[in-house]
Amino acid sequence: MTYQTLTAQNSLPPLAAVVFAIAMVVLKWEQRQATRRALTRLDAHLLADVGLAGCVAHAEGRKAFWVD
Repeated sequence: MTYQTLTAQNSLPPLAAVVFAIAMVVLKWEQRQATRRALTRLDAHLLADVGLAGCVAHAEGRKAFWVD
């Protein structure tokens, strides 16, 4: 669910909408960081199953959490 969908449904006050938007960004960053950490722990066999080379997975895993 996106920020726009939730705020449109709930009609949040302006300050609450800003706080909510910040929280959504932080949650996205946490999920991205956890996913990248998990990617770096996969062995070559599992990486091949998902169609990634080890060097690509390593490069993705080293990205900063705020980089999309």
